[in-house]
Amino acid sequence: MAQPPQINSVRTPDKAVVDATRSRRFPSLNLPLVVVVALLAGYGLVVVYSAVYGDPDYSFPRQAALVAAGAVVMIVLWRFDYRRLSEFTTLFLIVNVVLILSPHIPGLGTDAGMGSQSWIKLGIQVQPGEFAKITVILLDASVMACYGGRLDDLREYLKALGIMLIPFLCIMTQPDLGTGLVYLFIGAVALVVGGARPKFLLVTLAAGIVAVACVFALDEVLAVRNADGTVEYKLLKNYQRARLLVFLDPELDPTGDGYNLKQAQIAIGSGGLFGQGYMQGSQHALGILPEAPTDFIFCVLAEELGFFGVVVLLGLYLVLVLVSFRIAGSAGDLFGLLIVMCVVGMWLFQILENIGMTCGLMPITGIPLPFMSYGSTGTIMNFIMLGLVGSVWAHNTATGKKGSYADTR
Repeated sequence: MAQPPQINSVRTPDKAVVDATRSRRFPSLNLPLVVVVALLAGYGLVVVYSAVYGDPDYSFPRQAALVAAGAVVMIVLWRFDYRRLSEFTTLFLIVNVVLILSPHIPGLGTDAGMGSQSWIKLGIQVQPGEFAKITVILLDASVMACYGGRLDDLREYLKALGIMLIPFLCIMTQPDLGTGLVYLFIGAVALVVGGARPKFLLVTLAAGIVAVACVFALDEVLAVRNADGTVEYKLLKNYQRARLLVFLDPELDPTGDGYNLKQAQIAIGSGGLFGQGYMQGSQHALGILPEAPTDFIFCVLAEELGFFGVVVLLGLYLVLVLVSFRIAGSAGDLFGLLIVMCVVGMWLFQILENIGMTCGLMPITGIPLPFMSYGSTGTIMNFIMLGLVGSVWAHNTATGKKGSYADTR
């Protein structure tokens, strides 16, 4: 006798539906990115602890708390759909201008030293120009995403270039040349990845070089010679010119403007292969190394952990960049691709500039070393960048997209 068919009282959901639901609830994690970020953040805290030990001007618990807060912000942004931001070009431009010019507001801005008005007081000191790196990336990405990966029209190119130059012109009113250079590099990455015509890019580069030469020439004409023999420049601050001259000739003023570079090189050279030992760096311990926890944190690492410690750091940076490139390749839209590439470009520029300036290969600026330098603004900003990169990964894998933006062109 035939058996009656079995009837399930509860229908089992299709596996694909379950997987899709889970994907929407828990956007895909990129394990290599999470691991390398955890290692970089931990490594940074280890070096910062040594750099700030015994210095009442710095607080290691505060830095550790900022890293924890940054991780929370990263997770929140990881789950946020970055594509919702693609249509807010005008808003990003306005936010950029307000952020960068906010230190000029009476009673809010504070002098960061050497005549640079780059900070504001909100209970704690905050550097709006650092946070503006985020909105600069979003602004440049949203501008270039409008052209679909190809920008051949000269008028449209000049329009896009003009919009991207506005944050740079605003930051130079502080003036903060180091942060301004970061903005320019982010813009250059956006133009290249966004498909701007190579001829336009070469002409822009040549025009930039001519503009720099004109600034120096005009500055000499406008300079005021004081009765005591000193010279006051109008376009570039005296300390900015001095840094450039010392970069060209390190022996020009070894006890004055060249002092920082000389001490940085001594600290790096004294580290040798395995360093002098954790928390045993003589240059830092004696207070000879300037701005050790912030601008010259790389020197603390090299002095105490030696060449081996430097290789570990550079290896972690390499993995971070390679993983980010993979995420960029997975992006199913130009906006996501531009965000990731601009973030990677910013990190690479800051890494090369910070390490290069301590070795005498680049002019000295106040650009921090990502995930290593002490500081509230830079720490939170880098984790926000990670959240955006993670969002691009999560919302291109969780939606089941295959291939990349390049495959859809």
